Amino acid sequence: MARFWSPENVENSNLQGGNFQVQGNQYLLGVGKADITGPVVEINMMGYADTKQVGSGLRQRLYSRAFIVGNTEHPEDRFVYLVLDTQSGDTAIRYGILEGLARLGSDYAVYGQHNVAVTGTHSHSGPGAWLNYLLPQITSKGFHKQSYQAIVDGVVLSVQRAHSSLQPGYLTVGSTKVFGANINRSLYAYLANPEDERAKYNTSVEDDGSVEKTLTLLRFQRASDGKNTGVLTWFPTHGTSMLGNNTLISGDNKGVAADLFEKSFSSEDNVAEGFVAGFSQANVGDTSPNVLGAWCEDGTGRECSFKNSTCSDGKSQFCHARGPLFRIKDNGAASCFEVGKRQFEPAKALYDSLDTKGTAVTGSSVKSFHTFQDMSNFSFPLANGSYIHTCPAALGYSFAAGTSDGPGAFDFTQNDPNAPNASPVWRVVSGLIKEPSKHQKQCHYPKPILLDVGEISTPYMWTPNIVDVQVLRVGQLVIIVSPGEATTMAGRRWKEAIGAGASSLALSEAEPVVVLGGPANSYTHYIATPEEYGIQRYEGASTLYGPYTLNAYINLTLTYLPYLSATSKSRPAPGPSPPNNVNSSLSFITGVIFDGKPIFKEFGQVKTDVRPSYPIGSCVSAIFHGANPRNNLRLEQTFAMVEKLDETSGIWTMERDDSDWGLIFNWKRTNEILGHSEVEIVWETEHTAQAGQYRLRYYGDSKAVGGQITAFEGTSGVFVLT
Repeated sequence: MARFWSPENVENSNLQGGNFQVQGNQYLLGVGKADITGPVVEINMMGYADTKQVGSGLRQRLYSRAFIVGNTEHPEDRFVYLVLDTQSGDTAIRYGILEGLARLGSDYAVYGQHNVAVTGTHSHSGPGAWLNYLLPQITSKGFHKQSYQAIVDGVVLSVQRAHSSLQPGYLTVGSTKVFGANINRSLYAYLANPEDERAKYNTSVEDDGSVEKTLTLLRFQRASDGKNTGVLTWFPTHGTSMLGNNTLISGDNKGVAADLFEKSFSSEDNVAEGFVAGFSQANVGDTSPNVLGAWCEDGTGRECSFKNSTCSDGKSQFCHARGPLFRIKDNGAASCFEVGKRQFEPAKALYDSLDTKGTAVTGSSVKSFHTFQDMSNFSFPLANGSYIHTCPAALGYSFAAGTSDGPGAFDFTQNDPNAPNASPVWRVVSGLIKEPSKHQKQCHYPKPILLDVGEISTPYMWTPNIVDVQVLRVGQLVIIVSPGEATTMAGRRWKEAIGAGASSLALSEAEPVVVLGGPANSYTHYIATPEEYGIQRYEGASTLYGPYTLNAYINLTLTYLPYLSATSKSRPAPGPSPPNNVNSSLSFITGVIFDGKPIFKEFGQVKTDVRPSYPIGSCVSAIFHGANPRNNLRLEQTFAMVEKLDETSGIWTMERDDSDWGLIFNWKRTNEILGHSEVEIVWETEHTAQAGQYRLRYYGDSKAVGGQITAFEGTSGVFVLT
């Protein structure tokens, strides 16, 4: 039976152990959290690139979690690390955040390009239509200001809250193992890396090195009363527990883990009010949370092909990965919660033992750098002195094959280098978009180019050629901010190079602790090793800038690493600015025209009421006459609520809202012409729920023909939980 976690898994190698309170230098610390939930219905979801996956409701609200670290003696030296429940960071989003912070006045002038890192948890369960470049906008019918603004405004609010909470405190770092939460979905490509390199990471049967099992945790503790204010963790697993047929908005497994951590404390625990837990992504590229592997759902009962993830018909459409609880037909929800729990439990165990098994972050300096680099033809030397270069962005045929987490819709397969065997129609379509030049083909070899996206600028850029290069440092902790999804081995090589560079530059007295967070600031698809690139599975085909993409990122971050030294007083040149397409993006997304209700009915009126009683552990539901939730996103509020009757006072109090995993808000259009819709609120009662009298509440907003929006409420009958 697989082992997921236990207290003895907490690592103590290279840590300053002992039975004492860890305490290093003081830093200026702040944490904040705010709602970024965009439109939960009628908008294509971001991640699987499936036009049929359109939002129909809400399972869990999305958040921005902000962590500020500053130098107490030189408070202008600080950085903000943001963890968003989104598919990635983004150029337009980052521009919007920086503009929003600038509008807050002189107190916020300290935040800028150099020190704001915008990372996404890589959830595939959020609304889309907010990205800067054309390619991800195609499936979402373009760009949607409401979706974009919800993220930008929520992030700015989270930074405001973190900024307002700034005070001196201590940082402690530790690591532990997490089992049962990730596997390598492209093992065939991973095995192309040198055997001796792979052997360095193969320590046991359950930790064979094919994915990273280490979770790194950074604890924030204020000095005034010793209370902990937050944690920031890094661990790699894809945000694809919720499957491609899911249409409910959620933060996927990282959102679950963060929510469980934040709600795990009692009043007796040594935590400050508003504790924030950020579960950041790491070198996620080839990982999957669907830990039972990829199987053919074609009646054969066989595993998918090891080399190219195909089934008996030679295609990838029937190849689907299985989460730990895949037999429950809930679009991945049970598996998602389980994988989130498998990250939360070891993180919490590490947190509980950090005073004795953690390492104090030491060294007073806090530094950061950021620059932009045009990767369309970046030339740089290798260690042997020979020069290589990157290429304008391009995606290979295997990009369209998708992965076992979400197979593509057409006849592409993974592991398809050189001469692809997909339908010749695609060669024609690809050529109509932009036929790659002979030089471009040679530059990307052995990738067969399907979409020459980096050389298309009509109507605007399809993908970025200009990328963010950013690294942050506090004491001995160095954070690589990656704009793409680095694979397991790519991330290791990058972290190893930065660790060696930090040591040689003596950036800190203590041994460097290096983590990688992303995809951040933009979305540059994948970063595979050159060996994995040669295999041309999905990750290699999606490595935008050619076989030396990883080498380029390593070269760039090492080049600018001296800017992180304690004595550095300057910043690198900003580099070429990427385009901001917020006001020039195409959009074919229609707004809400009006909401109607059946004759003799009112908005919020119960259509199908609850039953009088339910046993604990069952599902409670009620259906209401509703209105389109796009009329009001109810940020920092809720669409749904469970209330419990205090039988002593006779007062109804909130027990659950739509930030809770078990309370589901479903919306359905019932009559297009008349504008009718209905809302179903479902409470999957937890086994920890208490017996008593309850009711469901619905909060909505209707839009009249003239455009006026009016709030309303609905209340179910009372039911007893027994």
